[in-house]
Amino acid sequence: MAIRPILLHPDSRLKKRAAPIGVPTNAHRALAEDMLATMYDAPGIGLAAPQVGVLERMIVMDCEKEEGATPRPLVLIDPEIAWSSEERNVYEEGCLSIPEQFADVERPSAVTVRWTDPGGERREETFDGLWATCVQHEIDHLDGVLFIDHVGPMKRQLITRKALKMKKERAREAS
Repeated sequence: MAIRPILLHPDSRLKKRAAPIGVPTNAHRALAEDMLATMYDAPGIGLAAPQVGVLERMIVMDCEKEEGATPRPLVLIDPEIAWSSEERNVYEEGCLSIPEQFADVERPSAVTVRWTDPGGERREETFDGLWATCVQHEIDHLDGVLFIDHVGPMKRQLITRKALKMKKERAREAS
């Protein structure tokens, strides 16, 4: 298990559509473990493979945030939304690829998702609340969509400018 570097916006790889996986291999299971370790270390509640530079359709998430709650790590391979509620929620979203930037995003309040687990079994679950927001946010990453693509152009430009400035500062500090 390794902590992987998270790509920061703007990065062209974050805007590309990820390829389907099909049958998961040992390499995919190792990637899932690395992604969970990276997500928990960040800390975050979700992470998509493109965020660690792997353009394949895999996400991990764990939205159990209550003090003392048992973690519920999920690995979703080739996830697809099968149903979305008409009711909508607005959450203030952030992203590990756009640190310290947040915006209100409106999404369906509940979704049913189908995916393959790391063992190759097909799964289906209906998520609501924070789980629904998180799974939709991470599936967006697989399609090259960032949460800022759901906000107005002025807000998106402001966040992108701030993210670029932070990315440059981090690069200077690292050198």
